[in-house]
Amino acid sequence: MRSSAINAFGIAAPVVSPGAASAVVSAVAIATSQLAALLAALCAACLVALTVAWPAAAIAQPVTLRTSSWLPASHPLSQSQAKWCAEVERATSGRVHCSPLSKPVSPPPGTFDAVRDGLADLSFSVHGYTPGRYPITQIAELPFSGGSAEIASVAYQRIFARHLAALNEQRGLKVIAVFTHGPGQIYNARRPIASLAELRGLRFRVDGGTVSDIGKAIGATVAMKPASETLDLLASGAIDGTFSPAESISSLRLEKAIHYCTIVPGGLYNTSFAFVMNQAAWDRISKTDQAAIERLSGEYAATLFGRAWDQADRRGAALMQATGVHTTIASRIFVDELRAKVAPLERKWIVDARARGLANAEQVLREFRAEVARLE
Repeated sequence: MRSSAINAFGIAAPVVSPGAASAVVSAVAIATSQLAALLAALCAACLVALTVAWPAAAIAQPVTLRTSSWLPASHPLSQSQAKWCAEVERATSGRVHCSPLSKPVSPPPGTFDAVRDGLADLSFSVHGYTPGRYPITQIAELPFSGGSAEIASVAYQRIFARHLAALNEQRGLKVIAVFTHGPGQIYNARRPIASLAELRGLRFRVDGGTVSDIGKAIGATVAMKPASETLDLLASGAIDGTFSPAESISSLRLEKAIHYCTIVPGGLYNTSFAFVMNQAAWDRISKTDQAAIERLSGEYAATLFGRAWDQADRRGAALMQATGVHTTIASRIFVDELRAKVAPLERKWIVDARARGLANAEQVLREFRAEVARLE
């Protein structure tokens, strides 16, 4: 039974027994403990929320990309890779930067595998250096794809993004962009070539892939070798000429070894390239910086590489003129005969592309050519 006492204000106040007081103290202690646990849980939740919501740039870790090039540092592709890296560094406020390796991590044909396996983080190479491995990319290598590397590269990148990337021919790699060089033409050290018949008996260096098939179809003897070996091959007599873009004359110092050039309007061929990153290296980059890099990839990077190649083609053409290289423009008869000889290669690409899963291959080829025509 509870009793009461009169306090100093004349108000009756209850008198609490010692046992009841102890119970009250225990209850308060329990409540205080529960409140502390609740506050701790709320703080932890807030910390998680802040971590998730905090801008990725604030927690992004620096990433160094090791770059490799099998071409001289002065070559337009090596320079384009370096320029792209500089733009990436600016776009990511220095968090992603490139460190060029002192020498190539692989001969040109092994570059894609070297990047995939982590020997380098970033490089470029030619799909045709490993014939049969990337047949879908040969869409960009067929004859008459236009007179500009930039235009062909942008058209190719657009078609790649719409139709070809999903086929995933380059598994294990982050494809930054695809692009082509300028229109490939016929260069040799022996004689003027004004007809396909005059190709017989001459041996030409080719990149591989479609251009190798084109060379065989028009009666030339071909040797699949990297472009970087062209001058040595000419000097040794191992080849008589090369199927190359005009860029090679200046970039590879061929002006004293090449004496004759035959220009096919729209190009005898183009070569498909890819600019690629190691997938694990890409995954190390923060989402915010990935987004910045994506804006510099695709069509942007294709334009960068293609435009640099066009500039190099103009330098090569000027050097040929200055050194007296004899130039022949292919006649209509030459071009018509060429079209007839290479028509089976176009049909073969359509069949091969369908077999690889591109059901509408013929439509995609028409779309690529329409894209080139629209850009021209």
